[in-house]
Formats: sequence, C-alpha cells, structure tokens
Amino acid sequence: METGLSNVKKSLLSRFFGHLHTVAVHKRYVRKACFKMGLYRQGIFHDMSKFSPTEFLPSVKYYDGTHSPTIEERKAKGYSACWIHHKGRNKHHYEYWTDYQVKKSPLLYPCRIPLRYVAEMVADRYAACVAYQGENYKQSSPWDYYEPSRQHIAMEPETKAVLEEVLLKMLTDGEEAAFDYMKSLLAVTKDSDYTAESLGIKIKR
Repeated sequence: METGLSNVKKSLLSRFFGHLHTVAVHKRYVRKACFKMGLYRQGIFHDMSKFSPTEFLPSVKYYDGTHSPTIEERKAKGYSACWIHHKGRNKHHYEYWTDYQVKKSPLLYPCRIPLRYVAEMVADRYAACVAYQGENYKQSSPWDYYEPSRQHIAMEPETKAVLEEVLLKMLTDGEEAAFDYMKSLLAVTKDSDYTAESLGIKIKR
C-alpha cells in the first residue's frame, strides 16, 4: 500500500500552520458565500468539526497544501477516518444524507437534501477550490472539479439537479450570479419539500 506521505519534506510546524491557513481561507470564503445567500449561522459554524482531534491531527499529518489531506490518508490506510468523521457531522455533504429503506432495493438510498444545505454545499465547493487553487482559481473551477465524477455520485436526483444548475450558473455567469440565484431558490423553501420542476429546473441526464 502507498505511504500517502507526499509531504515528507514539510516540517510538522509547516504542516500545522499550513493546514490552519487552508482551513481559515476555506471558512472565510464559505462565510462570504453563505452570507450572500442569507445563511448566517451556517456561514459562521461551517466545518467546525475540522478542529476536533479526529479530523485535525490526520489533516496536519497528511497536509501538502494542494488537495484535501483525506486523499493522502486514504492512500496510506485504505480509508480516511478524518473523512468518515467529517461527513457524518456536516449536513452540507451529500454523503451525510444516506439512509436505509425498509424491504426495498437498493437497501441504502440517498435522501433529498434540504435546500439550505445544498446552498452550503455550493459554498463549500466554491471555497475549497479557492483555498487549494489560490491564484489559479477560475469561476469554472467548481464545475470543472465536479463534472468528471457527476455520473458516479450517489446523490438524490432532485438535489443533484439543483446543485448542478447552480454550479453551471457559476460557470457561465460567475459567483455573484450563482449566489443570487441560490438565494432566490431559498426564498421558495429552505427545506426538502421541493422538486427540481417546482424550482423551474430540468433534471440533466
């Protein structure tokens, strides 16, 4: 198995402060986006679990500054305890919204995600690209990162349609237009009582 330590030349202090800086930048841009969408509480408390020992310590160990440390932890161990902890505590990740069906197939299924967390998901994807790409970030970056894996993501179809519509709005019209558009959708509902059609969105195949 690969060691996953692509950061072996970085000192512990460099990795510690590098990870802190990346998290701070990420949270700042999530806060900016969430505030523009009217989600003040989510903007302030986004990703607080990253400061727990279960997430913080592996993130420092595997930090290299170009991508999520969970990728390197997964290479090294075959799984990422940091990610398993994180996705189970943060509702803006679609992996959080998986449940069991009773006497139906498939047994596990993706649930429709409340729009407030879809909005935070948009902010999260945008901010992650800013944090890791720095000056190389472009308004197309969130869609470019998402698109190669879109056919394989186990996300509830109505939720996926909304996420893709907003990311495409960002791709074509920029971040401000995407946040304004998402805010208009949140004026309809912040919860899960929606369909793509009710929001004027077509499901893409």
